[in-house]
Amino acid sequence: MLDSPVIIILVLLIIFSGTFIHSTVGFGSALIEMPLLTLLVGVTQATPLVGLLGLVMVMIIAGGSWRSINFGDVWRLVVASLVGIPCGLFLLKTAPEGLVKAMLGLLIISFSLYNLTCPRLPTLRTDRWAFGFGFLAGLLSGAYNTGGPPVVLYGALRRWSPTSFRATMQGYFLPGSWLVVFGHGLARLWSWEVVLLFGLSLLPMVAAVYLGGRLNRHIPTGRFDRLLYVLLIVLGVLLLI
Repeated sequence: MLDSPVIIILVLLIIFSGTFIHSTVGFGSALIEMPLLTLLVGVTQATPLVGLLGLVMVMIIAGGSWRSINFGDVWRLVVASLVGIPCGLFLLKTAPEGLVKAMLGLLIISFSLYNLTCPRLPTLRTDRWAFGFGFLAGLLSGAYNTGGPPVVLYGALRRWSPTSFRATMQGYFLPGSWLVVFGHGLARLWSWEVVLLFGLSLLPMVAAVYLGGRLNRHIPTGRFDRLLYVLLIVLGVLLLI
């Protein structure tokens, strides 16, 4: 497939789009990239490619905005997620996947629609809630690799500013991104095609990180919150499919 310039151009456009959205709001690259890249290059190439690019992207964003990271939230979320992952593996063997995903999707959609129409949910004023949301994220990561939504919901309830939201999400993603890439390496998923696509994708990815970061700094908090809830609705719908 890589013999076709059209396929390569489409791959680069997908990487740019996914990275731009992620850099703007703090999450969402894999949500966009994985389904589309799988159609173009197959899952065995899309998975390690998204993993490698995701790690580099998270490192760039976190490195450039580390002063805006809520480290108190991050370490609690990460520790609780590590505790929740083994429980998620147990859930994978005992609970029906479709039912759990449907319940999570409906919860996220309901929460987001409520906030778009009548935003009166309380603000979480203490980072101790991070343990509960982090555990749920780990639970869903271990079971169905869908741990992002609880962390996004937590950030929304904590009323992180757009800059802080973007930075703190990367602080949470960074340890997991390293583990994912390490696992792909052990599984020998880095073929020459993956390495080639990774090299070609670096420039558009870096450009998308820069442009998304600039846009993030100019989005008013209220408008950012609405954008966040719209993307959460998309996540919820995907969980229902």
